[in-house]
Amino acid sequence: MCEQYLCFDIGGTAIKYGILEPPGTFVYTGETPTRAWEGGQGILRTLKKVGEELLGKDQPAEKQPGSYSVSGICISTAGMVDCERGVILHSAPLIPEYTGTELKRELEAHFHLPCEVENDVNCAGLAEVHAGAARGCCAALCLTVGTGIGGALLLDGQVFHGASGSACEVGYMHLPGGQFQDLGAASVLVTDVTGKMGLEPGSIDGRWILDKAQAGDPVCLAAVEKMADILAMGIANICYVMNPQVVVLGGGIMARRDLLLPLVRQGLQKYLIPAVEKNTRVETAQNGNQAGMLGAWFHFQSRQGKWQAYNQVQV
Repeated sequence: MCEQYLCFDIGGTAIKYGILEPPGTFVYTGETPTRAWEGGQGILRTLKKVGEELLGKDQPAEKQPGSYSVSGICISTAGMVDCERGVILHSAPLIPEYTGTELKRELEAHFHLPCEVENDVNCAGLAEVHAGAARGCCAALCLTVGTGIGGALLLDGQVFHGASGSACEVGYMHLPGGQFQDLGAASVLVTDVTGKMGLEPGSIDGRWILDKAQAGDPVCLAAVEKMADILAMGIANICYVMNPQVVVLGGGIMARRDLLLPLVRQGLQKYLIPAVEKNTRVETAQNGNQAGMLGAWFHFQSRQGKWQAYNQVQV
């Protein structure tokens, strides 16, 4: 019987989950609200409930989504993570009382299975470097642009965590006018356009703005150009430090790569010297909504000493 793994991707709004079979095929996927206001203990209750249902432990046979026998639990999550202990070191206010949550210990005790935990952007980066836009690169920078801006630095196929696990927390990087994530995130774009167009808060999203910009709306186009320029400035600063072969941009807004990528590349031509710019490729992420779960599985294999069996996967 093929090995199976239970994967979770914990975000502020939703928890994605699935059953993965090597070398990276999801035979079942689902999603449930995070209910972030319940904090870390609420998230643990949700993970245990979903896991029990998928493993068929508390459901009658006719209601089970499948009969799965898994070898381990792979977790991608928002927040800074201590990968050794599987503990949340720091969490933004989006998920209150999440800091200090011991995901690894709690889930291993509950399911009697090995569990490994990694930051969600790092997981997305692992997915891209082993099965996506950064495959084959010895140095890759992956950024997720959404409510904030998250970063992952991948060296020789592995996440570089830094001395205390906070490497590449680029959203906190200071640029003229404020922090990177307070200037260049998709949420800032939405707030900017909402105010300038006199719209009701919550009535539009980033995709709506990109559609309007591509159709020639001057307010939306100016806002998108400003966002792309800020992204390019931040990326350029990081490139001067780490000199990546490729910069991979993820997040829902990057689905409109036809509009955004040329603008970001244009900005990089302004902020990078030619010797660096011509050797820095910029791409969009290829693994979509499953990137976090897929990367969590790559992380699990590495932590559990199974890396050599899977580091040449073709997904």
